[in-house]
Amino acid sequence: MEERLRPHPSGRLSGPVVPLKLPELARALHQEAHPAIHGHRQAGLVHRGPLRLVLFSFEAGSELPHHRAPGHVVIQCLRGELQLDAGGTQERLQEGDALVIDPDVQHSVRAVSESDMLLTVCVGPRS
Repeated sequence: MEERLRPHPSGRLSGPVVPLKLPELARALHQEAHPAIHGHRQAGLVHRGPLRLVLFSFEAGSELPHHRAPGHVVIQCLRGELQLDAGGTQERLQEGDALVIDPDVQHSVRAVSESDMLLTVCVGPRS
C-alpha cells in the first residue's frame, strides 16, 4: 500500500464547521518538501459523502491531462491563470474565475502561469 504524504482529510479537517483559509493552505502546499509530481501538488481538503474538495498547486506549464469525473465539477482559479479544455470548449480562467462542468464531460487543465486551483466534485444523482 502506498504511503500518504499527509493525513486523510477526515483526520485533518473535521467537525461540523470547517473553515478553509485557502491562501494559507495553498502556501503550505507550495512549501511541502516533496517534489511536485508532473508539475503539480494536490491535497484533499474535504471528503464527505458525495462532496470532494481538492486544492492544486501548479508550476507554470504543468497539466492535468484529459479525464472525466463521475459528478458535477467546479474549477476555481485562486491564483494565476489556467487554460481549460472542457467538452471541446476552450476557457481561460484567471484569479476569481470559476467553471462548472457536467458529469462525464472530458476536460483537461493547463497552468499558463504558476497557479492555485480549487476543485470541487459532487458525486450523486444527475440533474
